[in-house]
Amino acid sequence: MQSVRRVVEQWGTVISVDVRRSADEPPIDERAIDTCFAWFARVDDLFSTWRPGTEIMRIARGELAVEEANPEVRTVLALCEQVRLESDGAFDITFGARAKVAPRPGLAPLDPSGLVKGWAVARGGDLLREAGASNFFINAGGDVLTRGRANGEQADRDGAGGWRLGIQHPWVRDRVAGVLVVTDAAIATSGRYERGDHVLDPRTGLPAIGLASVTVVGPDLAIADAYATAAVVLGPRAGMRWLATRAGYEGMGITDDRAVLQTPGFDRYRVS
Repeated sequence: MQSVRRVVEQWGTVISVDVRRSADEPPIDERAIDTCFAWFARVDDLFSTWRPGTEIMRIARGELAVEEANPEVRTVLALCEQVRLESDGAFDITFGARAKVAPRPGLAPLDPSGLVKGWAVARGGDLLREAGASNFFINAGGDVLTRGRANGEQADRDGAGGWRLGIQHPWVRDRVAGVLVVTDAAIATSGRYERGDHVLDPRTGLPAIGLASVTVVGPDLAIADAYATAAVVLGPRAGMRWLATRAGYEGMGITDDRAVLQTPGFDRYRVS
């Protein structure tokens, strides 16, 4: 089995791409990984709320009309509106305009970060597939996309060979709160443990409380990313109950008092 792995600091986090191939596949062309990271740089140019000249910041200031923005920006804004409606406003990218916390770098009146990272990683996966990769793992600060199998081979009869993924423990940095085994899956985690009050409740403008982290597994990483954020905002009872109604998606939440909550189907992924 051949494996090519690259790790880059980008988007204020660490992005790792791990591509594997079986013995009967052609060698991995590392130019495909170059293309993937070039795409991630373009996403930053369009969507960063830390830089005043990005399209999302220009839209927020009223300097650029949405219909004049790049197609990628229009696509993301439409997806954000879809999840806003699904979540009854628990996910709303205009939360920064109503924030009742001290101003800070990165806090903007229009911020699709709760969806765009997952969306960008998913598109990065598409680029790898178009280049011929069939077994790979992308992890961008807890937003994870897996395709194929970790051993670079076809599925074994017992289903072995899946990618193992640890869910970050909210309070102990060198521990995991659980381990998942997945094949073709999208996994997103939203938590309040890394940057404090960065998850705000759009309905109140105040920091979300009750859930320290939520991990969502499903077919679409953009949607899983947004669902995880919405569930953190909704809180333990309402958030996990809402996740359980999202067809094709399962979730695990860890409360502020360290209880672990799961949707009914989450155990199919969890091995510890």
